[in-house]
Amino acid sequence: MSTILEIAQEKALVQGIGLNQQEVYELLTIDDDHLQDLLDLAHQTRIAHCGVDVSLEGIISLKTGGCPEDCSFCSQSGLFESPVRAVTLNIGELVEAAKQSEKMGASEFCIVAAVKGPDQKLLDQVADAVVAITNEVDISISASLGILNEDQAAQLKGMGVSRYNHNLESSRSFFPHVVSTHTWEERKNTLDLVRANGMEVCSGGIIGMGETIEQRAEFAVQLASVEPDEVPLNFLDPRPGTPFADRPLVPQGEALRTVAAFRLAMPRTQLRFAGGTELALGDDGTEAGLLGGANAIIGGNYLTTFGRPMERDRDAVDRAMHASAGPSCCSAGASAGATANPTAAEDTAANSRLNLGITPVGERKNTGHGPLYDTLTSL
Repeated sequence: MSTILEIAQEKALVQGIGLNQQEVYELLTIDDDHLQDLLDLAHQTRIAHCGVDVSLEGIISLKTGGCPEDCSFCSQSGLFESPVRAVTLNIGELVEAAKQSEKMGASEFCIVAAVKGPDQKLLDQVADAVVAITNEVDISISASLGILNEDQAAQLKGMGVSRYNHNLESSRSFFPHVVSTHTWEERKNTLDLVRANGMEVCSGGIIGMGETIEQRAEFAVQLASVEPDEVPLNFLDPRPGTPFADRPLVPQGEALRTVAAFRLAMPRTQLRFAGGTELALGDDGTEAGLLGGANAIIGGNYLTTFGRPMERDRDAVDRAMHASAGPSCCSAGASAGATANPTAAEDTAANSRLNLGITPVGERKNTGHGPLYDTLTSL
């Protein structure tokens, strides 16, 4: 085992402590010969500190398009010539989407709106939606409505929103290359308000927007400092008409290194596959990532792009949980305060690959990124 993997094993797996920026950088640049070892260690760490369960989440856009912000990756900005048109859903459509998510095994349903921040009309719509959904569906409600003030955060908590998403998107140093209409600090302040008002914090970002590997490591430790309950990990899906339309896709090996490194930077955090997973990882890479640090996935379609059918995501989750289950998992110490058993967790990782039929990364052939998905013009 390489020196950096030994350090990561002691800190992240045994002690449950996240790695520092230099250590994360070394993992992000680890050679191909040690990539499978890195994925195994990330999986061991996830099993030890988060358990074997894999979370499935449904997501719906209450308001799509027409956003006044200039996030360079986003086809919902009203400032770009993208094919996304403005659409607003009604309460009945939201309830039906929540029912479908629950039917496929999702435990969480996120209501999203393309706005800089919510006005009172939007908050009232969300409040009505939360009541309507929870009256008919047994599912946890989260929301993503942009930048909040104190009163707005308190309202969301009062209406029953349990978790709030607001992505930092990138490292502080790279953020000015992504957005000019608001600051990284404004986003961070929203996360502080979310925590102060008793909601769980969900914050992640997008990999592959042009950041350096050093900035990717910076991003991981800055996210860790927020102590998020959940980190959605997106890979850039270049959208037509946006400033990042011509950016290259993240290669599969690089994406897998990122998943594992972020897990070892945040051993106890829910790490969720989100947009662009199909492009960067493909089906085999997604399942390898679920055995390489990730323990959650957004099922079905995203906000403006097609994902995989929810059934395939559900199947991937079931397969990953089945592969990770076994007597050794229990002894690995799934509770947050438990002391991990490295030997038991190592056995779990090896058995997981065997049970799932995953070929070690070094033995795989490059099958490409798979098909590009068209932009949704309505939901």
